[in-house]
Amino acid sequence: MRELQRPTRPTMPASTSPVNNLGFLSEAEQLRQKATGSLLAHFAEICDGVVVVDKEARIAWMNDKYPKRLGIPDAAAVIGKPIETIIPNSLMREVVTTGRPMMLDIMDFGSDTFVVMRFPLRDDVGQIIGAVGFLIFDDAQRLTPIVSRYQKLRTDLADAHRKLAEARQAKYTLANFIGTTPVCAALKQAARRAARTNSSVLILGETGTGKELLAQAIHASGPRADRPFVTVNIAAIPETLLEAEFFGVAAGAYTGADQRGRDGKFKLADGGTLFLDEIGDMSLALQSKFLRTLQEREFEPVGSNRLISVDVRVIAATHHDLEAMVRTGHFRSDLYYRLNVIVLKTPPLRQRLDDLPILAEHLIDQICRRLGIPQHGISPGAVTRLRQHDWPGNVRELSNVLERALLMSDSDMLETDDLEAVMPPPLADAPPLQAAPTVDRGIAHAVALAEADAIRDALRTTGGNKSKAAKLLGISRAGLYEKISAHGIAPPYDPR
Repeated sequence: MRELQRPTRPTMPASTSPVNNLGFLSEAEQLRQKATGSLLAHFAEICDGVVVVDKEARIAWMNDKYPKRLGIPDAAAVIGKPIETIIPNSLMREVVTTGRPMMLDIMDFGSDTFVVMRFPLRDDVGQIIGAVGFLIFDDAQRLTPIVSRYQKLRTDLADAHRKLAEARQAKYTLANFIGTTPVCAALKQAARRAARTNSSVLILGETGTGKELLAQAIHASGPRADRPFVTVNIAAIPETLLEAEFFGVAAGAYTGADQRGRDGKFKLADGGTLFLDEIGDMSLALQSKFLRTLQEREFEPVGSNRLISVDVRVIAATHHDLEAMVRTGHFRSDLYYRLNVIVLKTPPLRQRLDDLPILAEHLIDQICRRLGIPQHGISPGAVTRLRQHDWPGNVRELSNVLERALLMSDSDMLETDDLEAVMPPPLADAPPLQAAPTVDRGIAHAVALAEADAIRDALRTTGGNKSKAAKLLGISRAGLYEKISAHGIAPPYDPR
């Protein structure tokens, strides 16, 4: 009986010939059996306890250490007894019955706690003939570093998911759209009506008039407020990457692709809102696939033939004249009418100059908080000076002017002189922005018009190819996109 308590190390056959004491087994099969036996022997040596049961869950063998850990004085006396009579909380019978291993488990035995593993044993035809259990640790506290690290990883992952979800929530509401003039009041009321529906919204307006802010406010005021708000700036993404950006990439779709695949913006916005900034810069080829996704509410990731269904509300914005682009063939009419369900137009700052006092105070407060400088005010004279500019860059330009003035000012109140240092000469009677340049408008405006004409000429020469146009002008592609947006340049590109 003592021999049953001592594991024996399997040894390689004396001969490496296929004909030996293992029968007609291949060399690979011999290695497998050698590895299996060696593994059991090594585990028996390093573990604090090993027990083997037969197919009836009766104890067939224990190593020397296990009886001592269990307080069993005569190990031979337990052979043949059901495992539960010796170890009440053992789950070896379950392993024998189900054939499923238990890779890591905690087992209580009296006042002790053991960390154990359990594996089924099978014969040559795969039938369950018993099970083997290993006592890895005699104190579960030894797992604390592993468990702590696992819990930390889970906490970090949950925190990352939470921050990502917060980043995809709308940051602005209609209260952030500052303005009390009739045109602003009418726009806010129209936005509230749009928020109550799931229809597509098209926001038109010059650059810097708050189109994205309005889109976020519509989302935040609607039934999808607790769902993702995902933004895509079409003008800032190369055309070759836009399809993957929208629809995602299947795992291993091309050389160098992420083997896990990557979700596109449609998938990320599922159940929420997808905001398409500068929709007028989308190529005709992509417009076709984009339209199909809007109509069918399904798409195929790049490199996949599997359709994915989505529920997304689309809000699009542009400073281009889409109707003119439709007439010239630069924008698909069917996509235009698909987007053109609810149309909102953000007014330029020059059309709501009565909002300048409250808007300037709001921006100054934001800038001071962001820069960590004392709060400043603005004098009535300085507000009057702001009224003497036509603001081609609208609220974005106003914010830039106020920040520069705040950084140059030595007092707690912005005065006229502070603004004079950072603004072009005032206009007595500012003509419309698209009017022909005059001497009164100043050299800065004349330079801006000349730059815009040069960009249109380069785009016309290159047939609208922005990469070639940027190279022709000697600027980066990203810089060209910024200038196109700032000047409000839309096809056709003939100089004005």
